[in-house]
Amino acid sequence: MNKPLFMHIVDRLSNEVEFFRQKKDALGRLSLSSLQKCTTAIRVLAYGTAADAVDEYLRLGETTTRSCVQHFVEGIINVLGDEYLRRPTPADLQRLLDIGEHRGFPGMIGSIDCMHWEWKNYPTAWKGQYSRGSRKPTIVLEAVASYDLWIWHAFFGPPGTLNDINVLDRSPVFDDIIKDLVPQVTFSVNGRKYHLAYYLTDGIYPKLATFIQSIPIPQGPKARLFAQHQEAVRKDVECAFGVLQVRFAIVKNPTLFWDKAKIGKIMRACIILHNMIVEDEQDEYTHFDVSELQQGEDTRTSHVDLTFSTDIPSNIANMMGVRTRIRDRQMHQQLKDDLVEHI
Repeated sequence: MNKPLFMHIVDRLSNEVEFFRQKKDALGRLSLSSLQKCTTAIRVLAYGTAADAVDEYLRLGETTTRSCVQHFVEGIINVLGDEYLRRPTPADLQRLLDIGEHRGFPGMIGSIDCMHWEWKNYPTAWKGQYSRGSRKPTIVLEAVASYDLWIWHAFFGPPGTLNDINVLDRSPVFDDIIKDLVPQVTFSVNGRKYHLAYYLTDGIYPKLATFIQSIPIPQGPKARLFAQHQEAVRKDVECAFGVLQVRFAIVKNPTLFWDKAKIGKIMRACIILHNMIVEDEQDEYTHFDVSELQQGEDTRTSHVDLTFSTDIPSNIANMMGVRTRIRDRQMHQQLKDDLVEHI
């Protein structure tokens, strides 16, 4: 990350988290500075090294390094989590819909997929639950990423024996839609109107109204063109996983922690930091001029209800109705056929 962004993180943590404030002991000597503590945590996350690898460079011991990492990830989640791991606002949704329409997929707001993080120091009794076949035990991360590699949804913790469908059954990715806590989206494809935005997925995901897969064995020029476009655009989430692992080697390497709750906090903090870097370097991540798309408001076919309110309580009948709409295979097939014609 850039130096100004790192100094902004140091300032926020030193002002809002007691652990990162520099103190004096009984003799008036200054303790470790907030810059030392934050640099220690960032180096452990970025390089994936052991806790005693920074002792000579930053002048602090192994146990202090572990404490710095633990308080750093908790501080990042508590101080910056609400802003950088939020649900999309109406303005965010409109921008995602405009970009999706510009890329040939009206109504598309991102791509969804799963990633495995190897767990080295797992409890022996849990090995069968977290390892598939002869592979090492892993923990699964389900994420939704957009065109600029911003991660909008992160669900971490399912054991590695689960495939993407089993993880989806446990995931809260549709909870906001079912509880009617998201703005109303309206878009048209091939002259037909739809009211549920969708994600691009790979072939293992079920045929829901909110998922659009590629065509596995395309027959004819239309199907081949659609498969080529869908597979190209769906790479957003794969790129996001790759950038996250390269940027934070602790996520790429087998995790050395024993406590699963601490592992989950580390993953969540890395995703928040990743989104902060994406926002800071936004011009380098996207080739689309959003201002030009906003100028053509009269011609766009995707609209978001900006007068949306979350104060209205949802009842069980509405929730079951939305759930039925999400699982409508006929709507899924109709949308896919219209997208093939549109492209």
